[in-house]
Amino acid sequence: MKKIFTSLILAATALTAADAQGWPANYEGVMLQGFYWDSYSATKWSKLESQAEEISNYFSLLWVPQSAFTGSSTSMGYDPLYYFDQHSSFGTEEQLRSMINTYKEKGTGIIADVVVNHRKNLSNWVDFPAETYKGVTYQMQSTDIVRNDDGGKTLTWANNNGYSLSSNNDEGEGWDGMRDLDHKSENVQNCVKVYTKYLLEDLGYTGFRYDMVKGFNASRVGDYNANAGVKFSVGEYWDGNSTNVKKWIDGTKVNGAIQSAAFDFAFRYTCRDAVNNNNWSNLKNNSGISDVNYRQYSVTFVENHDTEYRSATASQDPIRKDTVALNAWMLAMPGTPCVFLKHWTDCKEEIKNMIEVRRLVGINNQSTYAEWMSGTAYVGRTVTGTKGTLRVMCGNYTYNVSNTYQEVISGKNYKYYVLKSIEAPWIGKGSGVYNVGESVDVPLLAISEDPNAKLVYTTDGSEPTASSPSIESGSELSFAVTTTLKVGLLSNGVVKNVQTRTYTFKEVEVIDSHPATLHVCNQSGSLNPLFIYIWAGPDNEQLNGGWPGAQAKETVEEGGLTWFVQTFAIPNTGDYAVNFVFTNSAGNQQSEDVTGMTKDAYYIINSTKNGGKFTVSDVTSQYAGLRGITEDDADQDNAIYDLQGRRVNEMKAGQLYIRGGQKIMFR
Repeated sequence: MKKIFTSLILAATALTAADAQGWPANYEGVMLQGFYWDSYSATKWSKLESQAEEISNYFSLLWVPQSAFTGSSTSMGYDPLYYFDQHSSFGTEEQLRSMINTYKEKGTGIIADVVVNHRKNLSNWVDFPAETYKGVTYQMQSTDIVRNDDGGKTLTWANNNGYSLSSNNDEGEGWDGMRDLDHKSENVQNCVKVYTKYLLEDLGYTGFRYDMVKGFNASRVGDYNANAGVKFSVGEYWDGNSTNVKKWIDGTKVNGAIQSAAFDFAFRYTCRDAVNNNNWSNLKNNSGISDVNYRQYSVTFVENHDTEYRSATASQDPIRKDTVALNAWMLAMPGTPCVFLKHWTDCKEEIKNMIEVRRLVGINNQSTYAEWMSGTAYVGRTVTGTKGTLRVMCGNYTYNVSNTYQEVISGKNYKYYVLKSIEAPWIGKGSGVYNVGESVDVPLLAISEDPNAKLVYTTDGSEPTASSPSIESGSELSFAVTTTLKVGLLSNGVVKNVQTRTYTFKEVEVIDSHPATLHVCNQSGSLNPLFIYIWAGPDNEQLNGGWPGAQAKETVEEGGLTWFVQTFAIPNTGDYAVNFVFTNSAGNQQSEDVTGMTKDAYYIINSTKNGGKFTVSDVTSQYAGLRGITEDDADQDNAIYDLQGRRVNEMKAGQLYIRGGQKIMFR
């Protein structure tokens, strides 16, 4: 009986592995990286959930930060301490579950950041917490730490303090930041397997993003995924050599089946090099999507939290221009594109249209392409989808459109052309949420070989017919109320390829608040250029990014002095205040903390120091009578400001603004 039972277990494991396959074939979905570095305020679970209606329209997968408690009030999750305590810097477990369920109901899966290469210690160099889940206690021991951890320093400490480490050295690359786990250990394997199943089956995650997979053997990811039966898995194998990445992908096989995709770092570097070298033809360089046998397992990206510009002291490896054009290139290619959150929020309307063209043509992660044209100043490819053909051009080039193609979208350094034989309508405005009182203009095109083709449409959600209202190609429709627009191509009396967009109009939610303006004078020039690090409210939200904040630029002349100014909306709750540290661009010179601002305030940075920090004088009583930014100012021509005091022309859903002296949230 025991032998038969074991065979059944093995058969079940093999079936799970074969079903999982690491990443689905012919997958048409697009993923969004739903965070950036130090995005504690912007990407709380509740804020991500509030954007589900819009995000789920365009992204099938949403990758979020590691969600377990790290022992720190502010952590991006890459210093894991607990596995089953899901209270993080981004919210509570209840908020996490709510967000996951909301997206799941709308058809978008949440990808968990799985950090199991290393682990943080509880109180000394080698101890880990004991956690009980479903009545079973799980705890890693000092013997679960690789013997050569931290270049031998951990072993020296352990020997001096009566602890033992594993007899095994690290399987992969070491990292001195925390204890490297021994994935040969049965205890480590068991803890990780229970943890990943918990993420998938209990919390409701859809898939995994494995952090720092160069630190342990690829076969471990294969084993963990086969055990969990996960459908979506992507490893961070940080290597610009696509051959090495493909070897890692092959290393995840269980019973001959690949168990994980990988981020296509080579693709990212083609994007960076095209811009940095002013040579668009670099986009043709070899990457994961170049190989038809591996593009299914290629998750492409232009930027992420590790490559983005963070601060003057952590510039990383950012792409500083043409990121919209690079997104256009990525979203036209096979593989599974992963859009960076900052690119989405900054260029939302353009990225929406790129994704809609991708859908229209039917491009998936195994689509084929052919080189079209290239030179130093431009590059073009022809990509074949399941429904049509797309030509994408990036760079500076004037192309006379062939009569067989229709230009559908364009922007700085990019254009999309669709082969007319697709016989479909194009709706040039993506679905979205707008404020009541606004209107949205929707351009329409007929992509057809029939020169007499027209467009028929409905605005009540019903399917258009030949007798529905019609409109000429190149015309626009305008809407100011919530509308479900359906448009079909009418050719020879037949309606084809109906496309749908939804435009939702909502009232903004007004939160009772009052404006307050910070005035700071860098009279001594002690900190030049002046940066301001800001945290506010009971949750210590960062309002100017991570340390050292952002450079102060807006100034006013008052009382014979030059003041840097920044305006905030202060909720009338009694527990909300704004706090500051003034620093330089490197963050290695700073002022003392300035806390508790709830109304207009004036500060002068002195050249004197106290405890190594520049002192700050509160001169509000002396200067408060001068003209500042008042409620009347904010009311003039109904101006709208962001929380950093910058005037904005367009509000974005889920964001806070100042209007008429009140803090408002655009829903």
